[in-house]
Amino acid sequence: MIEEGRRRAYLDAMQINTWLPRCELPFAAPSRPELLQPIVVRTDAVPEPAVALEVLQASVVPASEPVAERPSVRTIPPAAKGLSLAERIKQGIGKGNTPAQPAVSVQAPAAEVVEDAAAAPASAPAAPPRFTLQLARAGKCLLLVDLPTGEPFQRRDPAYLLLKDILRAAGLTDSPEWIGEPVRWPQFAGTNFDQGPAAARDYVQGFIAGRMDAGDRCHCLWLVGHAAVRFAGNGDQDSYDTEMQIDGLGTGFAMPGLEDIMDEPQRKASLWKAMRSIRQRWLEQQE
Repeated sequence: MIEEGRRRAYLDAMQINTWLPRCELPFAAPSRPELLQPIVVRTDAVPEPAVALEVLQASVVPASEPVAERPSVRTIPPAAKGLSLAERIKQGIGKGNTPAQPAVSVQAPAAEVVEDAAAAPASAPAAPPRFTLQLARAGKCLLLVDLPTGEPFQRRDPAYLLLKDILRAAGLTDSPEWIGEPVRWPQFAGTNFDQGPAAARDYVQGFIAGRMDAGDRCHCLWLVGHAAVRFAGNGDQDSYDTEMQIDGLGTGFAMPGLEDIMDEPQRKASLWKAMRSIRQRWLEQQE
């Protein structure tokens, strides 16, 4: 599989504007929902010109046939002849009017209502989340870092250089040791397996717990980025710069993503303030 930017460059070179894959591609931009919806044929659409012309011709009276003249004054019903003028006006009779008829409410049969509700398409399931997480070790801490581009860090990447500065300020080694391959989600593209947020959270937490059981013990689990905070610590953006307890994983420290810190440098102040209050957790263990 190739990344999204290179895929789009190939399509532009082949002068292909619209293209849909046979199955869901990992790390590809989501398709527009309106392109995947079936075309709905309306039954109450305007009739075609030929049909409309026939209806118009049928409604026109031929010139050869005489048109019957309508009476200018309507006759009063026999039952109303004995009534006074006030009673006729009260009942709406006279001067071309007929007695008012009671309104009749027309309701659709219950069976038709049930059929229309059954025919309505059910809401489509939520699309599986897409993220790439990399696990690393720095001293007595484990780091779960969100990779926005889906590719591992290079030595000269600005985000990686920022991570080294943060680790150095925290009193840890500035050369983290990457553990295994990145965790990519969804795992099974083009299948019917449940790959929603709950399944992704279970997978990420199980992956980290498995590494801890294999010997990668830690005194604090750093969650770097929104995807790491959400699927490893069950938190959100309000959890940034805070310490949290994670069932089965111990103590976690949530912080914004590296890209967010570079875009908003004012986040560094709140991050450093939160880190100073909890960094004794791993500094005491290293002494």
